[in-house]
Amino acid sequence: MGKIGYYVAAMRLRTLPLSLAGVTLGLMLAVADYRVSWTVVLFTLLTTVCLQILSNVSNELGDFLNGTDTAGRKGPAYSLSEGHLRKEDFRMMIIVYIILCAVFGLAMIWCSFGTFFAIEPLLLMVLGVAAIIAAMRYTLGRNPYGYRGMGDLYVFLFFGLVSVLGSYFVASHEMFWRMLLPASSIGFFSVAVLNVNNIRDMETDARTRVTIPLKIGEKRAKVYQTVLIVAGWCCMAAYSLMRVNDIWHYLFVLSLPLFAIHLSGVWKRTGKALDPMLPLLVMSTFLFAILGGLGYLVYLF
Repeated sequence: MGKIGYYVAAMRLRTLPLSLAGVTLGLMLAVADYRVSWTVVLFTLLTTVCLQILSNVSNELGDFLNGTDTAGRKGPAYSLSEGHLRKEDFRMMIIVYIILCAVFGLAMIWCSFGTFFAIEPLLLMVLGVAAIIAAMRYTLGRNPYGYRGMGDLYVFLFFGLVSVLGSYFVASHEMFWRMLLPASSIGFFSVAVLNVNNIRDMETDARTRVTIPLKIGEKRAKVYQTVLIVAGWCCMAAYSLMRVNDIWHYLFVLSLPLFAIHLSGVWKRTGKALDPMLPLLVMSTFLFAILGGLGYLVYLF
């Protein structure tokens, strides 16, 4: 693999479906009820992709600087810890993706509102700055929240609430309390992805950080995983019930077998054997979001 290949590997593109799940659902629900500009959709998706890559690159650098990436680590191999890229390469990537996040984010706001000088655009810019800081501070900085057992809260907020509610508002300029339900649904599933990752890495994480599984033990962490999945499903079901009742609004139920397979695997496996359960849950969440949105878009075709 050439150097460009290692740069691409550092982006961890396999994580993009999870970050895109909430934004995609929010946009699709907005498109179902409002006329939405395709440029707003495009720049919202580009901003999300760059934020996720910024998070991935920052996390790898943070883990390396904090000595988390050791030989006993159960996750995938990283370019920095194996010496394929230098710290300076990662710092440059972080700068590039901060700039891209800012450019695409501002373009998204401009295409949506036509100005930066109104209360809504200004609030969205503040939220954008917070998202950039949160993406970087998971493992970077003097007191990274990812090492203090705070990752679950931040993932719920940014992958769930901010992702769905933010994209819906940017596209529609409207907000309803019921939108907290699909936003929470994606938030719970996103936390579940982090949780199963932390269950897998309990042995090595114990030396460097605090996580929920380390606090409550593996068995209770698996109970927690089950609660997260069930809560996510209950939220989306409640949202569908609150809308005009229609069979298409329950299209997301088609993804249920994948979540059942995931939970079964989590309860039967431990350690590195949990690896396949991570991409399974990521893709299940993305499919859930796509089907959840399609259930409301079907009337436009």
